[in-house]
Amino acid sequence: MSSISVPTSAGAVQGHLAIPVTPGPWPAVVVVHQVYGLDDDIRHIADKFAGDGYLAFAPDFLATGNTLGCLVSLAKAMSSGEGDPVIQLTAIREWLASRDDCTGKVGITGFCLGGGFAIVMANKGFDASAPNYGQLPKHLNAALDGACPVVASYGGLDKSLKGAAAKLESVLTAAGVENDVKEYPNSGHSFMNLSEGPGWMKPVQKIAGLNVGYVDTDADDAWQRILAMFATALH
Repeated sequence: MSSISVPTSAGAVQGHLAIPVTPGPWPAVVVVHQVYGLDDDIRHIADKFAGDGYLAFAPDFLATGNTLGCLVSLAKAMSSGEGDPVIQLTAIREWLASRDDCTGKVGITGFCLGGGFAIVMANKGFDASAPNYGQLPKHLNAALDGACPVVASYGGLDKSLKGAAAKLESVLTAAGVENDVKEYPNSGHSFMNLSEGPGWMKPVQKIAGLNVGYVDTDADDAWQRILAMFATALH
């Protein structure tokens, strides 16, 4: 497990690389963080993927220190599917796929902000995508045209994403994309994340009606669904 920088045409991206202890090569997974950046929770998730036999890289898109500027850029890219973050995620996929210890198969997963990126990147060369409570992009149909298999999870108590799961499943099915979309009625936003974010996020979460909180049973179920989809799509 180590900190590493990946060079891209849109600027280097620092992040956490988790390497399995079992003999490789392995398929890889890009783990994209929430709105408040790469933290120990996301590092832990990358490490869990490594424990299940995946080479996992969690980029830190807020590492430059210009948090507001980075968040604006990230939000625009997540909505449009264009911009430097998309270029960087594409380069990260290529970097992982080209490693000697990678099989060449690469999936992507993300949480909140990262979940949105998992959706918009689903037709950009990845082999599987697992968005978790991800915002739907502006042009959803175009984003999912020719997409890889998608396994998505949402919380039914998350008022900020009401109806998102049903809409995502409908568009994926209409596009003929293999999918497993599930809404957990007793969970809110970030039910798979142990961290509830920094203090400055709490008023925002309350106003948005996110009902943030880890729910172990639903988190475990979502994790097993992700592993099941990845086991098929990435091997």
